[in-house]
Amino acid sequence: MKTVLVTGSNGLLGQKITEKILREGGVNLIATSKGLNRYPVKDGYVYMDMDILDPIKVRNVIERYKPDSIIHTAALTNVDACEHQKEEAYQLNVTSVETLLLLAEEYNIQLVHLSTDFIFDGEHGPYDELAAPNPLSYYGQTKLKAEEILKNSKAKWAVLRTIIVYGIIKDLSRSNIVLWAKDALEKGNPINVVNDQWRMPTLAEDLADICFLAIEYDAQGVFNASGKDMMSISELVAKVADFWQLDKNLINEVSGETLNQAAKRPARTGFILDKSMTELNYQPHSFEEGLAIVDQQMKNAEGQ
Repeated sequence: MKTVLVTGSNGLLGQKITEKILREGGVNLIATSKGLNRYPVKDGYVYMDMDILDPIKVRNVIERYKPDSIIHTAALTNVDACEHQKEEAYQLNVTSVETLLLLAEEYNIQLVHLSTDFIFDGEHGPYDELAAPNPLSYYGQTKLKAEEILKNSKAKWAVLRTIIVYGIIKDLSRSNIVLWAKDALEKGNPINVVNDQWRMPTLAEDLADICFLAIEYDAQGVFNASGKDMMSISELVAKVADFWQLDKNLINEVSGETLNQAAKRPARTGFILDKSMTELNYQPHSFEEGLAIVDQQMKNAEGQ
C-alpha cells in the first residue's frame, strides 16, 4: 500500500483528496497543512501540522513517514494578492517546490505538483501540454518558475495544470466562483461578471481523481487537468443561475478592463485534454454534472 503525503490538506482540493482516500481506501494518507486539521473526520489517516515554508519541519515529516508520493496542493492562488505580496507568493509557489524537490530526489519520491492555465497569455487557447507559456501575472510567473525547476530536477515529477477549481467543503468556509455567484444571486445582489475571458472550470473531485491517477500510473511530465467544457465567465455564471433557477437579470456583463484588477488575466485559456484522457484515463464531468454534484453535497450538508 502506497503512502501519500498531501500538502495544503485544509484547502478545497486537499479536503477532496482526504475524502476520496477515506471513501476508497488503498492508500496511507499523511495530510499536512499549517495549523489545526479542518477536515471534520479525524480517523483513518495521519494529520501533521506542517508549515511548507519551514524546511526543517518538512524534512522531519517526510523522513518520518517516507511517502511514495507527495501531492503538492499548497500555494498562494489569489491572483491579485500575488501582485501585492510578491515575496510571500514566491515563497509559497516556488521556494516550497524547491524544498520538496530536494527531499523527493533524496528519497526517490514522486512529486505531483498543481499548476495553472495562468502560465499562458490567453492568445491561443485552448492549449496542449507543449504550448509555449507566457504568463501575464506574477502568480503565473511563480507557477511557471516552479514548473521549470521541476523539469530541471532529477526527481520523479508530474505537473497537473488546472483551471478555476470549484466545489464545496464540509464547513462551507472556502468560496469560489460558483459559490460566490450562487450566493450573490440568491441574496438578490447584482453582480458584475466579465464576458471577455474564457475558461474550462474544474470540479474539485475531478482534480482529486487525476491526482490519484497520476500516482496510480506513476505519471511523469506535464498533464492538463481541467473540466472539459469551454465557456466565458459570464456564461459560467449564467449556467449557475439556470441550474439553481436564479435571476439572470442580476448579472451585469462587463469587460475585464473595467474591473481594474491588480493582475492581468489571460483572455482565452482552456486545455486540450487528450493526453490526460489517453494516458491517465482521466474522465472529467461536464459543468452541469459538476453543479449537480455540488448541489447534492449542499443538500447532504444541510441534512446532517
